[in-house]
Amino acid sequence: MAEAKAMVTNRLLAVKQKTGKSFTQIAEETGLTNVYVAQLLRRQAQLKADTVPNLRGALPELSDELIQEMMRPPLRSYDPNLIQEPSVYRLNEAVMHFGESIKEIINEDFGDGIMSAIDFYCSVDKVKGVDGKDRVVVTFDGKYLPYTEQKSENMVSGVKLNQNQ
Repeated sequence: MAEAKAMVTNRLLAVKQKTGKSFTQIAEETGLTNVYVAQLLRRQAQLKADTVPNLRGALPELSDELIQEMMRPPLRSYDPNLIQEPSVYRLNEAVMHFGESIKEIINEDFGDGIMSAIDFYCSVDKVKGVDGKDRVVVTFDGKYLPYTEQKSENMVSGVKLNQNQ
C-alpha cells in the first residue's frame, strides 16, 4: 500500500514540477493554503469536488485518473525517518521546546482543551525581519476542542455503569 501511495505521489509531484509552479503559486490559484496544496499532492489530504476545477486550472496536466485518486480518502501517514530531515527535526524541536508554554496559554485563554489537527489550517510564509533577513512564518490555525467531563448519563452508546452496584 505504501508503494502504491509513493507511486501516485511521485506522479502528482511530477505534474507540479512540470509546471514550474511553487506550492504557494498553486495555492494562490486554487484558494487553498500552500501547505494544503502540498498535502493534496502528497496524498495526505482528500481533494474535494468543488476544488477540482481550480486545481485543474492550476495543474492542467492532472489526468482524470490522478484526480479520481486524489478524491479518495487518503492513507495519512508519515515516514518515521522523516524526523532526521533537518527542517522537520527543527520544527519538531521548536514544538517540543515551546509546547508546554503553548499548552498553558491555550488552557489560560480557552480552558481545558486542545487545538484540533483535523479542523486545522496551516501555511508557511516568507517575510523580512527587522534586520532585513528572510524569516519563516509557520501558522497553525486549529479549532479549539474542550475536554468533556465524562458523565455516564451523557453516553449515547447505551453502555452505562450501574450506579447502584
